[in-house]
Amino acid sequence: MAEKNGGCKQRSYQRYKGGHRAMANIEMSPVMFPSCVSESEGKTEILDSKSTRSVSPHGSLLLRMWEFSVGLYMISIWPESLLLAAIYGVVESSSTALFGPTVGQLVDKLTYPKVLRLWLLTQNFSFMTAGAAVTILLSCPNLKSTNFAAFISLISITNISGAVGVLSTLAGTILIEREWVVVISEGQPPGLLTRMNSVIRRIDLICKLFAPMVSGFIISFVSLRASSVAFGLLSTISVWFQYSLFVSVYNGIPSLSESNQRRITPKASSSWGDDSEQNYSALEGETSKFCRKGYSTSAESSQRGNCAEQVLKIPLFGAWKTYLEQEVLLPGVSLALLYFTVLSFGILMTATLEWEGTPPFVIGIARGISATIGIAATLVYPALQSRISTIRTGLWSIWSQWTFLLVCVASIWVKDNHVSAYMLMGGVATSRLGLWMFDLAVIQQMQDEVPESDRCVVGGVQNSLQSILDLMAYVMGIFISNPQDFWKLMILSFLAVTLSALLYTVYVYRVRKHLIHWEKICCWIFDS
Repeated sequence: MAEKNGGCKQRSYQRYKGGHRAMANIEMSPVMFPSCVSESEGKTEILDSKSTRSVSPHGSLLLRMWEFSVGLYMISIWPESLLLAAIYGVVESSSTALFGPTVGQLVDKLTYPKVLRLWLLTQNFSFMTAGAAVTILLSCPNLKSTNFAAFISLISITNISGAVGVLSTLAGTILIEREWVVVISEGQPPGLLTRMNSVIRRIDLICKLFAPMVSGFIISFVSLRASSVAFGLLSTISVWFQYSLFVSVYNGIPSLSESNQRRITPKASSSWGDDSEQNYSALEGETSKFCRKGYSTSAESSQRGNCAEQVLKIPLFGAWKTYLEQEVLLPGVSLALLYFTVLSFGILMTATLEWEGTPPFVIGIARGISATIGIAATLVYPALQSRISTIRTGLWSIWSQWTFLLVCVASIWVKDNHVSAYMLMGGVATSRLGLWMFDLAVIQQMQDEVPESDRCVVGGVQNSLQSILDLMAYVMGIFISNPQDFWKLMILSFLAVTLSALLYTVYVYRVRKHLIHWEKICCWIFDS
């Protein structure tokens, strides 16, 4: 534990130590902003404002519009059942679970400009295709009975395109939140990283606030088809604006160019090494030949060991091995468990509320309120983290989320459907305060504790694990597809949040050796 704390202090010291060189780079930057109060504070504010521009609202806006609308599209295409919505969720989550580690490794290997182009072009083209397919389905309501093959084909195109769009968005999330933010904060005071994390999450939640409201009003007062057309058009025209914003940030912050150059140099100077694909393929071929021979018992034992080593060198398995070796494994698993839920304004809950007769614009407003509370969490988190530390902020946050979700559980026994629906939406919305503070706490612990060489890989596996739990929630939705049985999904989701809180509590106790300062409480009681 002493080594762990020492490592954290060393990393913080290195950030301060590199400050003079980083500040010199900022002074030479061609993209500058007006100076602030003092010279040192002004340079930090310049860097902060430039770095937070690296999150384009349009990419997050597209994703949030799709997240909100796809459930409504599916329940409209196939009424009286959550089956299509659950199947889409399975396709989306399984693709991220399967290819998430690969995406993380791809981001780690490619240069920053290549990642930007691959991410934005794939994301926008995929969402444009999904929007077009949904528009055709909504324009031909009798297609299921008249041409079932075409109906299935369009549903498949919608599912695959939406999943690819979300998967490509993952590449951008890893690049910005796990790589660029940490690179920009190096050589700066530790508080900058906390502020940048909060601002980035705030931008995302602002998009989560406005996207459902816009989509909900279009759906309620125009039509579902109009919303799908608007979504497809936005996907088509926004890609170039997004790319220009990210490129301006990349060109305006020298530390990003330097980090990108460090990525290129080892690959160019080493044509033969342990990470070479040729070495891997040749070594795997030789090992497989040796594994087939097996001349003796001792040889077989050695053979099994060599085969196991080769399996771990496969990118997918190697990424998971790297993740499992991290000190922040338990916080990562705790965060992932929160994705095993229907207690969010996701596809299944949105479709269920629509089935119960809740107007789409009301759902949109409720989701907007939820996002507003999440934005408040990004303002509360830096203040709380600076007073009680990152790890304790996570502890208080996860249990506050658990407390507010008790309102959702209580809504199961309310007879009035409208009151029950409003209790459900209210409990979910207020629980976002704890959820997003816990999310920020875990992300910052990973940024501080995960080595630079493993950062993108661990980020990819973390998102993959979250998608696996998300996939399990949608699988539940397939087996429990009757909206009348939604309460069963709510109970299972609440149990998952309970398990998440308990796991993180165990982690905090292992690190700090206590949970509550009983001596301070006793002193306060006796002194008063």
